[in-house]
Amino acid sequence: MNVSWDWNDWNQQFRNRIQTLEELKKHIHVSAEEEAAIKRSEGIYRWAVTPYYASLMDPNDPNCPIRKQAIPSSNEFIKYDYSDVDPVGDTKYRVTNRVVHKYPDRIIMLITDTCPVYCRHCTRKYHTTDLDGTYFGDNEVQTFEDDFKYIEDHPEIRDVLLTGGDPLTYSDRKLEKIIGRLRSIPHVEIIRIGSRYPVLLPQRITKEFCEMLEKYHPIWLNTHFNHPKEVTEESARAVDLLLRHGIPVQNQSVLLKGINDDLDTMKELLHELVKIRVRPYYLYHCDNVTGVSHFMTSLEKGIEIMKGLVGYTTGFATPNYIITTINGKIPIPIETIIDYNEDGLVLKSYENKETILPYLTPEGAVEVK
Repeated sequence: MNVSWDWNDWNQQFRNRIQTLEELKKHIHVSAEEEAAIKRSEGIYRWAVTPYYASLMDPNDPNCPIRKQAIPSSNEFIKYDYSDVDPVGDTKYRVTNRVVHKYPDRIIMLITDTCPVYCRHCTRKYHTTDLDGTYFGDNEVQTFEDDFKYIEDHPEIRDVLLTGGDPLTYSDRKLEKIIGRLRSIPHVEIIRIGSRYPVLLPQRITKEFCEMLEKYHPIWLNTHFNHPKEVTEESARAVDLLLRHGIPVQNQSVLLKGINDDLDTMKELLHELVKIRVRPYYLYHCDNVTGVSHFMTSLEKGIEIMKGLVGYTTGFATPNYIITTINGKIPIPIETIIDYNEDGLVLKSYENKETILPYLTPEGAVEVK
């Protein structure tokens, strides 16, 4: 692609993100449906695409899995039964501006609400793409001191996950201040970073960035490949750089209707990840998030895919199938299903709490006026 700036400079990639219909039309043949959805999103849902990620799109196919993950769809404006802006309870368990303390020994810190690409299936869609929405207690620019103090005052916290938005949107210097402070807390054993930059803008993974992280081990990075098309030479180089600096890379895919909800695609994705030494960790059942529900498959579809993986491919290439609920992540093997009844599907959480999910494939869609 001919550009007047440095394609391999991540800052320039970020500054040149595609954020207008006119600019997008320079990269792909925008369908009438896509154009209408983009116009309808104005003032409601943010969208942006890095030039790198746009280069992976099929310019002529609106059903391209890269396009469907990045370009607004009219389906985002359909209201589904039981959908919610925060179905997994991040705001319920928020204890400071940024700290969400859902599990006994670990917390997440919401670093930012900004991403290089606003994934249409984001579980924090309200936080990252609703122009008036936030999961922060106050706002992003507020000092981190209350967040750090909470962690310091709770010695049971041994594992901290930096997430957002995408933490790698921050500069190396700003990230190092956060990571360095966390590493100074004696009981914090593990620092994890949740980032889709290796997929959406792999140029962000620089030697300087990895050398900074290397000073604060153990550091882990969880990323989010959803389709084989995303495993490129650039993303493989980014992963290799992280691994060479001692940073394990794990993948957390989401099962998405029309993108990866068939066995052949999922198996190819897992095999491509193992080839670049990324461990498939989780396969999430898509959350019933407002604006995201149309990506949901049935639970049966997920189980069908898992049954097609177990025993048919390398054991460590098979992720754990997970449903995230208000009571935490619940693995699905079958044993976690207690009952089907008139109220819905009854599952057992890690604390043996009963969790009732009324429908995993929502019905009764009503157009939002």
